[in-house]
Amino acid sequence: MTINNIKIAVIGLGYVGLPLARLFSTKYKTIGFDLDQSHVDSLMNGHDRRFGVDNEQLQEAIKNGFMCTTDREMIRDCNFYIVTVPTPVDSTNNPDMTSLYKASETIGHILSKGDIVVYESTVYPGATEEECIPIIERISGLKLNEGFFVGYSPERINPGDKDHSVEKIKKVTSGSTVETGILINEIYASVIVAGTHLAPSIKVAEAAKAIENAQRDINIALVNELSIICEKLNIDTQDVLEAAGTKWNFLHFKPGLVGGHCIGVDPYYLAQCAQKHGYNPGIILAGRRLNDSMGEFVANQVVKLMLKKSIPPIHSSILILGFTFKENCPDIRNTKVIDIVNALKEYNADITIYDPWANVKDAMDEYGISVFNQLQDKTYDAAILAVAHDEFKHLSFADFMKQISVIYDVKGILKRELVDGRL
Repeated sequence: MTINNIKIAVIGLGYVGLPLARLFSTKYKTIGFDLDQSHVDSLMNGHDRRFGVDNEQLQEAIKNGFMCTTDREMIRDCNFYIVTVPTPVDSTNNPDMTSLYKASETIGHILSKGDIVVYESTVYPGATEEECIPIIERISGLKLNEGFFVGYSPERINPGDKDHSVEKIKKVTSGSTVETGILINEIYASVIVAGTHLAPSIKVAEAAKAIENAQRDINIALVNELSIICEKLNIDTQDVLEAAGTKWNFLHFKPGLVGGHCIGVDPYYLAQCAQKHGYNPGIILAGRRLNDSMGEFVANQVVKLMLKKSIPPIHSSILILGFTFKENCPDIRNTKVIDIVNALKEYNADITIYDPWANVKDAMDEYGISVFNQLQDKTYDAAILAVAHDEFKHLSFADFMKQISVIYDVKGILKRELVDGRL
């Protein structure tokens, strides 16, 4: 195989796979594969309902030959398979690689001699070789580095970030042989304008992805803990961070809810891997526990502020602004706003969630709660700005808050004189 006869199949057309497939389609014959027929139909009609790719870009790609399918026979003639399926954690925070196993099975059924498979889904170090390759070998009857070859190139997609699109983020690559790694790196480098970094092994590339997000998770946990301490000391966390930030080497992290499919998940993959090898990663797990507790902390702070104003939290009306895991993005996977909701339900509060970005059906299907894309005609005892969507920055709170009420700003984007509390 050479770079001149590459035909690419991208398996999994979510926030990672679709932008990557669209990018590769500008240079290579590319087919996107996904199990969701309604999603594929929408894409082939030129509309990405998840906003990972601009509709104009998608329509241009389709015009130039890019196609999406749910039929695995349509990707049998490809020779370069890229796996971009989700790898979440389950209810006990153990890695759930079901989609990864199924994708490997799909590839095993259609793989031909000499083909290359590249995994982008986040896994623990060693998972590609220990978990995925045996599935492909068993189903295809081919042997690694004889009948087929494998690489790992961790995804670095930042949903909702138009400034750091896939081609503008440096890409780590790796291969199961030296030659495979070089070829995979060359293929990615042909479309990634930010450049590539060829790691010495698949396991190194896997570990690099895990530590990227574990590092950020720990740093956010530190400032979240600072926020808890500052509340005890009756000082403003943002004032402390602003003052500390005047030092040249201070790292500028802000407190908040840590959800989503990367930072809130990946550290658990690294932690479980460490535990399998006899080491308990205290710092990584402590950071996770702290960050996972912040939704309940926010709810408790709001209740305290309500009581100070003699507003009974029982059966109160509370507005939550934002439900997605981050601003200006429709992704609700692993959103920690749900933790605020669940904590407030203990008070039998009448909770209204307003999020102009969230998919109402997805919120109901995944979490069993109602989310509104429009602000409801009601007044509220308390409002919690949980997500920093642009639409929330200039809201007139006087229009929907009761005369005596509480406003809490999780993201620190509202004017200080407007809010009663903030992280």
